[in-house]
Amino acid sequence: MAMPRKRSSSSRRSFLKSALVGATAATLTASYPALGAARVGAARAGESSATAGESGNDSAGCAPVPEVKPFELDEITIGELQEGMKSGKWTARSLVEKYTARIGEIDKASGGAGVGLNAVIEMNPDAASIAEALDKQRAAKGPRGPLHGIPVLIKDNIATDDKMMTTAGSLALVGAKVPKDSFVAARLRATGAVILGKTNLSEWANIRSSHSTSGWSGRGGLTRNPYALDRNPCGSSSGTGAGISANLAAVGIGTETDGSIVCPSSSNGLAGIKPTVGLISRAGIIPIAHSQDSAGPMCRTVRDAATLLGVLTGVDADDAATSGGAGKAQTDYTQYCDPNGLKGARIGVARKYFGFNEAVDALMEQSLDVMKKQGATLVDPADIGSFGKFDETELLVLLYELKADLNVYLARLGNSPVHTLKEIIDFNERNRAKEMRWFGQDLFVKAEAKGPLTEKEYVDALAKNHQLARTEGIDALMDKNKLDAIVAPTGGPAWITDLVNGDHVAGGSSNAAAVAGYPNINVTAGLIDGLPVGISFFGRAWSEPTLIRIAYSFEQATKGRQGPRFSGSVKLG
Repeated sequence: MAMPRKRSSSSRRSFLKSALVGATAATLTASYPALGAARVGAARAGESSATAGESGNDSAGCAPVPEVKPFELDEITIGELQEGMKSGKWTARSLVEKYTARIGEIDKASGGAGVGLNAVIEMNPDAASIAEALDKQRAAKGPRGPLHGIPVLIKDNIATDDKMMTTAGSLALVGAKVPKDSFVAARLRATGAVILGKTNLSEWANIRSSHSTSGWSGRGGLTRNPYALDRNPCGSSSGTGAGISANLAAVGIGTETDGSIVCPSSSNGLAGIKPTVGLISRAGIIPIAHSQDSAGPMCRTVRDAATLLGVLTGVDADDAATSGGAGKAQTDYTQYCDPNGLKGARIGVARKYFGFNEAVDALMEQSLDVMKKQGATLVDPADIGSFGKFDETELLVLLYELKADLNVYLARLGNSPVHTLKEIIDFNERNRAKEMRWFGQDLFVKAEAKGPLTEKEYVDALAKNHQLARTEGIDALMDKNKLDAIVAPTGGPAWITDLVNGDHVAGGSSNAAAVAGYPNINVTAGLIDGLPVGISFFGRAWSEPTLIRIAYSFEQATKGRQGPRFSGSVKLG
């Protein structure tokens, strides 16, 4: 969850880092580490990963990487899996067994057999039996829906009332019992999906510290980028990004407050959809901020992401924000997967998000040329008038809502070692060697000092955010130019993981849609030195159909995704 704020070079990650750079002046803004918005690192992009002497799940170093053999299910889609189950080639159980074996082969580095991707934090011990029951149901009654028998990985902040834990990667929640399935988990089960396991993440969705390393958690260790294992997968949905890109499941689900779906989707070559706040219920998801939080699909194709999005929507009495989706939410977004979707579209080019990397700029120019050739009209430049004006108030709102929302969530847990944010802070202090080996909890401490959501400071900041990001921001720009979408680079190539100094990245465009609570879709634009780089399409509230149409058309015209090679590092020159 990230909110942009300017900072001095000595304070590398004091605030959300969207690393926004002007088209004419390279003005860097830091976007808050929570949610994995692309962060800027005070000119430290050249630092090497500090891992000498480290081992196990916390190591980002490059020991010799075992060869990763081709996998039968590499790059397979939901549609192809369904056809295979229909024909009898596979069963849901056989798919679970194949993905489970693949995770065992490459996700861990134990015994030197795996590459140590470390994307999966916990497997569902009941996945095979659930799949077998779904096979019987398919034979007797046919499939429940498009996800019947499809193995899914979900982020470890999405509650499941089963034998798996829900910890946000924190040791403080080990053993805690959730009262029931999250809305997301319940929807997956209802449509026949198999929750294969949970993915590692930036601990507490990256809201604990302003000096954190994305993809690291006290419980799960460090997740690596499958394209180059010494590179970072971004966060906070790091494990979902790395795991789905590495074909450890058919599709995955992440969460975002600011950047945590789109950034890891960009860094791992995925199509990621951060929906309008309220399109998908957040009930049962460990929160940061109700004004910005959302779950969303992270998949290898836009069509798969559209399929997954459709089964997750719905009004939920446990999340008041979903009432806004009544009459707007849909159950089938694949109908908008039109290869000619760019034809006639008016797209604004948000140039102030460009300029942080010459290679990224060149890739974006190629992408814009593709859009024009596909029949889109580009309004260039088309910059958000309130750009850079809501960075400080975004962080302020996140801190207030973190304390309030997290305390409500924790109070509902059973058998939990902690019941308040203050108790989490105390737990981390008592367990510094395990929880704070690499970074502290300054943001938790700042959040704990905040008062209730009735305080004028919070009320005014939230109103300012919505005025600047919505009314005077995205809405004003789109009204003025009659736009269907706004386009910008999602971020740059993955940075080298550096546990000592924390994240360091330049570039990011997630903040406006995040603060507004509006939808944002990342699609792979191409590769730079073998590392994926994404492009973002964002727009008005509830405009997912339009954005999917545009994103799908762009994807089909460019075919930018290439599967990961699991190299130890980027081979330059």
